[in-house]
Amino acid sequence: MVKRLKPVMVLAFLLFVAILVIPTALVLPFYDGKVAKLAEQLHKQEQLQRSQAAEGPSVEVAVYRSKEQRVEHIPLEQYVIGVVAAEMPAEFELEALKAQALTARTYIVKQLLANQPFRLPKGANVTDTVAHQVYYSDDELRKLWGSDYDWKIKKVTKAVLETQGQILTYNNEPIEALFFSTSNGYTENSEAYWQSDFPYLKSVASPWDKQSPKFYQRKTMSVAEFERRLGIELPADGSVGVIVSRTPGRRVGEVKIGGKTFTGRDVRERLGLPSSDFTWVRNGDDIIITTKGYGHGVGMSQYGANFMAKEGKTYADIVKYYYRGVHISSATAFLNKLTAKNG
Repeated sequence: MVKRLKPVMVLAFLLFVAILVIPTALVLPFYDGKVAKLAEQLHKQEQLQRSQAAEGPSVEVAVYRSKEQRVEHIPLEQYVIGVVAAEMPAEFELEALKAQALTARTYIVKQLLANQPFRLPKGANVTDTVAHQVYYSDDELRKLWGSDYDWKIKKVTKAVLETQGQILTYNNEPIEALFFSTSNGYTENSEAYWQSDFPYLKSVASPWDKQSPKFYQRKTMSVAEFERRLGIELPADGSVGVIVSRTPGRRVGEVKIGGKTFTGRDVRERLGLPSSDFTWVRNGDDIIITTKGYGHGVGMSQYGANFMAKEGKTYADIVKYYYRGVHISSATAFLNKLTAKNG
């Protein structure tokens, strides 16, 4: 009788074990999936909170859209993306784009704090032109970039988000974050081009710019047009002018032409030259003008920044090289001032 019971007991035991183990085995994969999904949600929430904390107060920029002739209110970081995309080629190195993002954000924060709507339509903080910073909307960028839109906007957005909430300061104030395309091998002192003397805008060597496609430019102009634009009459001996002085950035300081003295900047603007580092020769009825560099030369060279990045320099290295003695600071305190003032 005992021997007959043993198989029954074994079977009962196996059924008991199955009842305990099988539901657990079925539940565990679902349990692990729920845990993984919950962990992912918590991670995303943490990232969002960090992003919001970095962004600081919600600030919008009132941009006068020149083509549509209307004012558009754009979130600050979205505005910075549109400026970086418009002002620097997306083909440039990521660290150069990040440096450009800092200049764009610093410029607009300073502009918002100053609240000086000089020659601006009512309600606007800036225009979308070179008078302030060029800005392109997402729709404009889609048309401009075409099939390259996806990778270009991804790269520019990455540069902006990785510097989110950061600006350049000197003595705890946002700087005049000036920039230009290509130097003549040196940047320029601010007071050599404008009246204002800023301690962080001093001439530095920028040898990388020689690799820029905009380093050398040549322009041919008739003698008649040259004389008309400058309001002078060239001597009959075939000479053009004499350079009297040069600036700290090796550009033309003053030049005497036809009995008049001009600044290099004045000649550049009157003749429509890319740079104020110029030389010229007369060839019959024409003046052949050769320039080095592209832009005013004050602040950060964009091509210099790109070649520095190619050498492994970070955006912090780049901005601290071109803007002497500056700090990378959080914009939050300055944005709080804006929201308090506007609130």
